[in-house]
Amino acid sequence: MTAPTAADLFEDHRSVLTGVAYRMLGRVTDAEDVVQEAWLRWSARERESVRDPRAFLVRITTRLALDRLRQIQARREAYVGPWLPELIATEFGPVVPDTVEQAMLADSVSLAVLVVLESLSPLERAVFVLREAFGFPFAEIAATLDRSEPAVRQLAGRARRHVDERKPRYDVDPVHRRDLTERFMAAAGGGDLDSMLALLAPDVRFIGDSGGKSKAPTRIIESADKVGRFLYAVSHEGGPDSEFLIREINGGPAVLVLYGGKPDSVLQLDVLDGRVHCVYVVRNPDKLTALIREVERAQGEGSGSGEERDPRAGREEYVDHSPG
Repeated sequence: MTAPTAADLFEDHRSVLTGVAYRMLGRVTDAEDVVQEAWLRWSARERESVRDPRAFLVRITTRLALDRLRQIQARREAYVGPWLPELIATEFGPVVPDTVEQAMLADSVSLAVLVVLESLSPLERAVFVLREAFGFPFAEIAATLDRSEPAVRQLAGRARRHVDERKPRYDVDPVHRRDLTERFMAAAGGGDLDSMLALLAPDVRFIGDSGGKSKAPTRIIESADKVGRFLYAVSHEGGPDSEFLIREINGGPAVLVLYGGKPDSVLQLDVLDGRVHCVYVVRNPDKLTALIREVERAQGEGSGSGEERDPRAGREEYVDHSPG
């Protein structure tokens, strides 16, 4: 049997490396840069001395992500308006057949969790991601971060308490979230303000991320009346070439808004007890890059390109928003 090449070994672990980097950085582009740098270091390495390629590659990727995270913190401090992670299409499907593992992975890339992770120190974030999202043993995390195991356990405990205290308790059932998302969009598209307000919790929050590059509020909007009236107003700005698709994004159903066939924005709802408690809207074009690639690939396949569809790709379905 032919021994696996350096490229083969790296590709076997690419999804884990990308997952670690994305959860630590919240940006697809930054995560891809980190994984590419990890590949360059791996390809130049004498691999005969590497006993466990997966552990070695995770160690490289985590350390590179830590360096990148420290570099970009100043960039985020100067960010215009609220900051949300760059969005990714998520459809685990047959790749992750266990429903418990699916729920864990989906939760670890949810916007609510990634926003909370922004408030952790870089080391706390690294420990949390490796332990909570991927289940790495403390001894392996300690070796990765060049820290003692007791120190890593302390970091893990502190990070977990912090996340538990700040993470909102939302309904993660995708069926319930999808149903409410469809009803919410039907109310908005049909111009039914009363129905929309009935779906909003009294203390609902609207968090819009444009980075100053598109129209969006530069402050968080709070209360059902203010959020409902704002969304009612902007829902009528779309033209005849606008489309709305339900996609699985960051572990849950979301609305991808297309203008002229190109992604313009993404709306996602956090739901609890049948009410919307938070509305996330991303309009920064830089944070839609990965979704644009997904849409273009899907459109190419739909035109008969003959390419095989990746089973991990997100689902897409059209939603009827015609009045009545």
